[in-house]
Amino acid sequence: MRFRENPEVYIGIHQISSVVPENFELRQNYPNPFNPVTNLEFGIPNLEFVTLKIYDAMGREVVTLVNEIIEPGYYKIKFNAGNLASGVYFYRMTAGEFIAVKKLVVLK
Repeated sequence: MRFRENPEVYIGIHQISSVVPENFELRQNYPNPFNPVTNLEFGIPNLEFVTLKIYDAMGREVVTLVNEIIEPGYYKIKFNAGNLASGVYFYRMTAGEFIAVKKLVVLK
């Protein structure tokens, strides 16, 4: 498990399965809506540079959760939005030519 800490968020990312998915996948976060911690899961079929970022409703980047080369498999990230205001946010994953966006809701 890898951990990143900064003044805004506490993030833990770990591989939940070494089974290699057939396609790239970004799952809906759970729980959603949430206060203040949620889980995000994604799968990648091959070694790839992956970015996963959170954006506010205006499209401004709030935080980068992943920005590195990742081995194939399924991954889970715990995201603490304790310092974010209530509202709608979006998370965007890019890996190679794959791009996916999902919505999350912070309720306090």
